[in-house]
Order: sequence, then C-alpha cells, then structure tokens
Amino acid sequence: MNREEIVRLESYLRKLFRLDTIEVRQRPNKDDSAEVYVGDEFIGVMFRDDDEGELSYQFQMAILEFDLQD
Repeated sequence: MNREEIVRLESYLRKLFRLDTIEVRQRPNKDDSAEVYVGDEFIGVMFRDDDEGELSYQFQMAILEFDLQD
C-alpha cells in the first residue's frame, strides 16, 4: 500500500470507530497490507485486494480469549 492509501484508510477507520488513536502503518517488505494499531497496541492487519480492477480492503483482527478476561 502506498502512503496515500494508508492515510485514507486511517481517516476512514478513525471516523468509523470515532477513535483518533487508530493508526495504520506500513509493513516492512510488504506492499499488499498494513498494520493497524490503537495507540501502541497492534490490533490487526489491513489487506489490499485488487481483483480484476475492483479494489477493496479487508481488515483482519484476532481477539484472544485471554483479552476478554477482566
């Protein structure tokens, strides 16, 4: 993903979740995905999918049972 895509995705996620601390960061040696953080905590990966000229993005987030404990 290029810088322009990352900025657009970050802006979209911040508006969608009403959370200004969401960051989308480039991944080293990867151009088809970016990492998503809330503050310093990694929360998932955003994948770029360009299928026959139709561009979309997939956000993948794993939630561990450990994270659900109070």
